[in-house]
Amino acid sequence: MKHWSLFASATALVALLAGGCSTLDERQREWIFQPSDRSWGNSEAMTEGMEHVWIDFKSNVTGEPARLHGLWLGGAPESADTPVLLYLHGARYNVAGSAPRMRRMHELGFSVLAIDYRGFGKSSAGLPSEETAREDARAAWTWMAARHPKQPRYIFGHSLGGAIGIDLAAHVSDESGTIVESTFTSIADVASSFKWGWLPFGPLITQRFEAISKVKDIGAPLLVVHGTADSLINPTLGRKLYEAAKVPKMFVLVEGGSHHNTNSVGAAQYRAALSQLFRMKPPATELAGQPPHAI
Repeated sequence: MKHWSLFASATALVALLAGGCSTLDERQREWIFQPSDRSWGNSEAMTEGMEHVWIDFKSNVTGEPARLHGLWLGGAPESADTPVLLYLHGARYNVAGSAPRMRRMHELGFSVLAIDYRGFGKSSAGLPSEETAREDARAAWTWMAARHPKQPRYIFGHSLGGAIGIDLAAHVSDESGTIVESTFTSIADVASSFKWGWLPFGPLITQRFEAISKVKDIGAPLLVVHGTADSLINPTLGRKLYEAAKVPKMFVLVEGGSHHNTNSVGAAQYRAALSQLFRMKPPATELAGQPPHAI
């Protein structure tokens, strides 16, 4: 979610120029999602060994057939006790860009399904929106639940994906827990945290992602993780999101964690939080005394 300040300044500028409502909405969707088929660094290479999956469904939002591309990183061997994680990525990069974080969550004991929203990567083309991304997350959850009905299932969202994940958790009742990292309370709050935040553009925001109002409706434990060095999403927004939740919850603040590396810098804190909040056991490799693969 690079250049969030661009969203704030550009939204205000469009308002001053009296742009049309449809144009304003499209511009916000472009700035917020930054959809692409790009990964970053060598993350594409880290998808080696992952299974490509395809999820087809009829979209109630567009009325058209939709297809999602995903990556599956399963356990070997996998049992009914192996937790399964739906990974929802943030803006700008495709699902391959999340491969390093997928592998870290796998090392913590999860089998992982990560998807691209429509408009990203190999999923159906089109400009994504809050509404279509929510629908994509629910389609992926239904797909995963049908294939792993007896395993504990978790939701994970990074950055923008955290807001999408909280919406999903608020609408399903079969999740064992939700984890959000480097996420926020609402788009309006994010925009207000920048230097242009004093401008009165809040009412013009169409893609609101009001996670703060939806987090109260989730029914399973919530883990909120944030880095102290996150320069894109202020850690105070993560704390406010945590405080609004009514379920058993934990807030983990990772010293020195940025918007992009909190998952690796805070690996030990993650492991402790998963054990305490979700009662997860260490992966079999750790129980056998084998160190996890370093990423």
